[in-house]
Amino acid sequence: MKKVLFVSSESVPFIKTGGLADVVGSLPKYFDKNKYDVRVMLPKYMCMKDEWKDKLSYRLHFYMDLNWRQQYVGLLELQYEGITFYFIDNEYYFNGSQPYGDIAYDIEKFAFFSKAALSALPLLDFRPDIIHCHDWQTGLVPIYLDNFRYNNEFFRGIKTVITIHNLKFQGIWDKKTVMDITGLPAYYFSPDKLEAYDDANYLKGGIVYADRVTTVSSSYAEEIKTPFYGEKLEGLMQARSNCLSGIVNGIDYGDFNPATDTNIARTYSVENFRKEKVKNKMALQEELGLERDPHRMMIGIVSRLTDQKGFDLIDCVMDELCQDAVQIVVLGTGDERYENMFRHFAWKYPDKVSAQIYYSEPMSHKIYASCDAFLMPSLFEPCGLSQLMSLRYGTVPIVRETGGLKDTVEAYNEYEKTGTGFSFTNYNAHEMLATVRYAEQIYYDKKRDWNKIVERGMEKDFSWKNSAKLYEELYENM
Repeated sequence: MKKVLFVSSESVPFIKTGGLADVVGSLPKYFDKNKYDVRVMLPKYMCMKDEWKDKLSYRLHFYMDLNWRQQYVGLLELQYEGITFYFIDNEYYFNGSQPYGDIAYDIEKFAFFSKAALSALPLLDFRPDIIHCHDWQTGLVPIYLDNFRYNNEFFRGIKTVITIHNLKFQGIWDKKTVMDITGLPAYYFSPDKLEAYDDANYLKGGIVYADRVTTVSSSYAEEIKTPFYGEKLEGLMQARSNCLSGIVNGIDYGDFNPATDTNIARTYSVENFRKEKVKNKMALQEELGLERDPHRMMIGIVSRLTDQKGFDLIDCVMDELCQDAVQIVVLGTGDERYENMFRHFAWKYPDKVSAQIYYSEPMSHKIYASCDAFLMPSLFEPCGLSQLMSLRYGTVPIVRETGGLKDTVEAYNEYEKTGTGFSFTNYNAHEMLATVRYAEQIYYDKKRDWNKIVERGMEKDFSWKNSAKLYEELYENM
């Protein structure tokens, strides 16, 4: 039996700010239980909901030195859906209303978390064969592990994997402070290790020291070796390319299932979507005060409203797009300029545009179930989960060919009658608009072809089962 420990800063259902939490919370359930014992280690944030905090049971505590400071480390535990979750407790580090805050503070917090996660292991009856780290917050784990090996037999032979969910976030702070916080020897702070451009870089250190590096789609794994996507680490990604691979994320097919979803007005499946799916659209038009019209093409957007997601393209052509026979429904929060842009267009075209500037899980399900198409013109997208959800709900994705979007959405080909969505290549507003209008044309003039696109999308399998198999292969090869 192989033992694997996921170390992460977030996981559903306990704490979530993005797709990372979905991966860490869902993936462990899908490993073969006879071959793998997968457990998860998280911080015990004060901002976790009480319903979870109340269920945690105390395991042990100890004191750990973080350079010159003695710190309390508590360890709590919870069995959830057959998986053991451990929580590292320290009220000084994990208080606050959000899991992340000021980067200066986060740098120290996640140094503490990385060291505590490793230090707790000899006290548990669990010695992992592989520690699977996620993103910059756990980038120090492979480094501390290397450091611990010298004077503790327990840590010898443990292998590490680091998964990059988004290379943009690296955990960078000045070298002197990080040396002081971590207590790591100066030896680790050289340009071939933790240092990058005179600063300390947590993610870089993790990539250098991990046995394997993965990212969340194979196209993104290739893209990050280039300057445009490489966020100044492309040279390192090229150097590590023999250990670098991409495994596309999945989604939880139990949570996202149009046949059983309690959030939506009318359930449906690949067999009956032609009749039933539209009833969700009518219900949403009613709820959001849009013009009620079952035949009107509805385009959905559920996203963080940031530059990365391509909203500057939408800004360029939104007025033109609103001249078409479409309705646009937006859900999400983010940069003020994009929040206000969508509010403005909802005011200007009240029958056509609905801007829901907040986030709600039930509302996101309604949008996936109601819309005909889903727009995702990202500048870069390591994996992306929204397009997988829209395929599952028979909502045709319109995406830019980058990262995981390129790997999961197959462009419609009207001559061969293949494809599960529409895509465009260049980061260009009018190329995006032309693609949306091509989708409109198929929707209005070739309804039978459109329904076949929907059907192919719904029959695709992007559940975690497939990803888990690929991770199992990766672990076997280590």
